[in-house]
Amino acid sequence: MKRRLGREYFEGLYAEAGDPWDFETSEYERNKYERTLESLGERRFHRALEAGSSIGVFTQMLADRCDELLAVDVSERAVAAARERLSAHRNVRVERRTLPEEMPDGPFDLIVASEVLYYFTREEMLAALRAFERQLARGGILLAVHWRRETMTYPLQGDEVHELLMEHTRLQNKEDIVEPDYRLDLFEDPA
Repeated sequence: MKRRLGREYFEGLYAEAGDPWDFETSEYERNKYERTLESLGERRFHRALEAGSSIGVFTQMLADRCDELLAVDVSERAVAAARERLSAHRNVRVERRTLPEEMPDGPFDLIVASEVLYYFTREEMLAALRAFERQLARGGILLAVHWRRETMTYPLQGDEVHELLMEHTRLQNKEDIVEPDYRLDLFEDPA
């Protein structure tokens, strides 16, 4: 069984490249970000959490839709880059946290977990899901998006993460988008 990819792994990636996944320039990322925002409709969020925010590219896009946005990442290097990128956004706070162990207190109207849950083992991913469910506001949204192509590096695969979410959440699945490269599931708390 593969072990969780932790802080040291990500600090190493960001030490080698400031944008290891090309978030700023990738057409894949741009299309995925646009589709992710579209899935939220016109809804505005009082308080949101982005888990695994990296250098804050999607965070910057999401910020205008939130009164308060807390972006967290396990890497201090990524957090520093995101803080710099988002310094003009007074409604955004960026923190270094290890989830699910350092889950911030909610409630959150929106929790975004984009390309982060497959770095956990099955048990840790399910613990993260339980933490998200506890901190989600009544009627709130959990939005999960993950790469679908197989990778031997990660403990879980993207489709595997989404199947586990579907099987183990108490939340209602309101939207399921399956593209060749990524899968997006929008879950809502049954208020």
